Amino acid sequence: MQVSPRKVVHIHYTLTSDDGDILDSSRDQGPLAYIHGMGNIIPGLENALSGHTVGDKLKVSIPPEEAYGLRDDDLIQSVPKTAFQEGQEILPGMQFQAQSPEGLQLLTVIGVDDDEVVLDGNHPMAGLTLNFEVEITEVREATTDELNHGHVHGPGGHHHG
Repeated sequence: MQVSPRKVVHIHYTLTSDDGDILDSSRDQGPLAYIHGMGNIIPGLENALSGHTVGDKLKVSIPPEEAYGLRDDDLIQSVPKTAFQEGQEILPGMQFQAQSPEGLQLLTVIGVDDDEVVLDGNHPMAGLTLNFEVEITEVREATTDELNHGHVHGPGGHHHG
């Protein structure tokens, strides 16, 4: 069965930077499962996997435009320290979620002074070329429930409690 829209695809992957540093891998927690064509993974990787079958192994380099986008300096902002809980220690590298018009947005603290906190709303991997080594381990039809929910259920996917 080929990787195509509305199929559940299980992949093992290792993601590296251009410098060869491992950024993420599924090897320690089992394959990642996603529904092809539903935007569950970055567009460049989804496009690269289309048409492949179980057992295929590929190496693919995804430019930022097909991954997490280019860095946008407009997403860097200073907010008053008073916007945070009093007494809360705020350090560079900490991450917070905030509601934005597009939904939840991850913000990373990139600077702190006496009165202000500088936050970066770019995805941590924005601007990076992502290099994947991928092995397709399973391809199957998605169930009606999975299609209705927009994600895979069971091993490698989402578990409803």
